[in-house]
This record gives sequence, structure tokens and C-alpha cells, in this order.
Amino acid sequence: MVDSPLLIKSKAFALEIIRVCNEIKRSQKESVLTNQLVRSGTSIGANIREAFYAHSKADFIAKLQIALKECSESEYWLELLIESGYYSDKTILDRCVEIKRILISSVNTAKGNEVK
Repeated sequence: MVDSPLLIKSKAFALEIIRVCNEIKRSQKESVLTNQLVRSGTSIGANIREAFYAHSKADFIAKLQIALKECSESEYWLELLIESGYYSDKTILDRCVEIKRILISSVNTAKGNEVK
């Protein structure tokens, strides 16, 4: 589990989200969007980690789908922060999209491996 690229990327993303949100709060005095982003951005990795301890394949898929929803929400908040001018570095948005793509692929693979 520790070597999972998805787990590593999602944790690094969560830490970056925390740093970015703290920077925006200090410099721009914005908290509504950043509070939402901290919640969704850190939830991605938490749900991925939970998936590794799922009780069943269905539980595993459900946790990954929750992570995917949180990732999509994070993408939205990042788009708002960037497009509104609160934040300008789009690389964090690129990382979010990369994680989203990995999650989509993981969910599809897990669903494809389900016993029918």
C-alpha cells in the first residue's frame, strides 16, 4: 500500500492544497473558497487510504468513487480560485486533473474485474 502511486500523489496533493490555501488566506484574506478546497482536497487521499482497507471489492470501488467526487469538487474550487485571480499557479490544477484521471482509470479497472 505504501508504494501506491495514487496514494503518494494524493497525499502530496493534500499537503500542497494546505500550503496554497494558507498562502491565499494570508495574502488575499479569502476563506470561503479555501475552506471548501481544504476539505475536498484533503479528503481525496483519505478516501484512497480507506479504499486500501475496504471490506469488499464493492467497498473498495465505493471509496475510490468518493475520492473521485472529492477530486472533481477540488478541481472546481481550484478553477474558481484561479479564474477569480486569487491564485495564479495552474500547476496545482494540473495535478488535480492527473489524480482525477488515475482515479477514473482505477475505478474502471476495479469495476471491470468485478465478478458478474
